[in-house]
Amino acid sequence: MLEFERFFLAKKLPAGLEKCKSKEVLDIYIPKNASHCVLRIRKNGDKYEMTKKECVSTSVFNEQTIALTKEEFDALAKIEGKPVHKIRYFYPYEGRTLEIGVFQDALKGLVLIDVEFESEEEMKNFTPPDFFLTEVKNREFLAGGMLCGKSYADIETFLNELGYKKL
Repeated sequence: MLEFERFFLAKKLPAGLEKCKSKEVLDIYIPKNASHCVLRIRKNGDKYEMTKKECVSTSVFNEQTIALTKEEFDALAKIEGKPVHKIRYFYPYEGRTLEIGVFQDALKGLVLIDVEFESEEEMKNFTPPDFFLTEVKNREFLAGGMLCGKSYADIETFLNELGYKKL
């Protein structure tokens, strides 16, 4: 399935974020020794899944997902992988839902915003709100498969170059 997405660093947290629906997301990317993992298992609130996501072109991805039971997730989670933990907030903005990822644990201070679209045309016509800092679609170091297993300190120099301030 093709997915149209744009990714942004947050300049600040938007007003009312704490009142939005949210869920805990735990991703484990495998294999642990891959430099850029494309396979992950995910605990997404009370749902579990395995996803393989590969870049087709800038902002277009081929994503294959299968649902897992909790037992299947728990068994696969025993495989040595690289974790990423965040709280995902669902923020309403101009008729769409922005997914705001507030990273936890080793990546605490990083906030990324994911915006999904129905078409390439819709994606190109999107105007970001004022709490977005900059688009990071070409910043491979911020891809989930690259962030996994890293700490904020590991990516801080790159973030500083983009004008990002730890939130």
